[in-house]
Amino acid sequence: MAASLTIRVNDELHEITADPDTPLLYVLINDLALNGPRFGCGLAQCGSCSVLADGVEIRSCVTPVARIAGKSVTTLEGLPARYAKQRGLAQPPTLHPLQQAFVETQAVQCGACYNGMTIKGAELLARNPHPEAGEIREFMDGHICRCGSYPRILKAIQLAATKIAGETP
Repeated sequence: MAASLTIRVNDELHEITADPDTPLLYVLINDLALNGPRFGCGLAQCGSCSVLADGVEIRSCVTPVARIAGKSVTTLEGLPARYAKQRGLAQPPTLHPLQQAFVETQAVQCGACYNGMTIKGAELLARNPHPEAGEIREFMDGHICRCGSYPRILKAIQLAATKIAGETP
């Protein structure tokens, strides 16, 4: 049965009407017109649907919308503003440094994994600004890239870490 729910997505409150068991992914795409999170497997196994809930990655394809009540959800579209808030910047950049690094390293191929890899990578960089390659691989485990761009994704995360640290690559 549909209910009126208030959810916070990308620092904005949204009033929606949905069954509380509706997957968050469907609400993000259908009700809020957000295109970052993608439907991949529908089983929380690929990571395409990933979003941050209070800074921690969740799989929105299996998360009931009611479960995010009181949490702050960040999608791919909200990463630049979240980064600016974390860093105390007056204006958000056009792209989060990790998004920019994905472009520079040409890590995005077909785009199926881009959302999940970027969300999980942003979570990692917020927790650990200087991850080693092995730490990156371990943290990103469970995110599937259909094109096999894992070396470029690793390079993108390392480049973003360098940029965030203010170092010259």
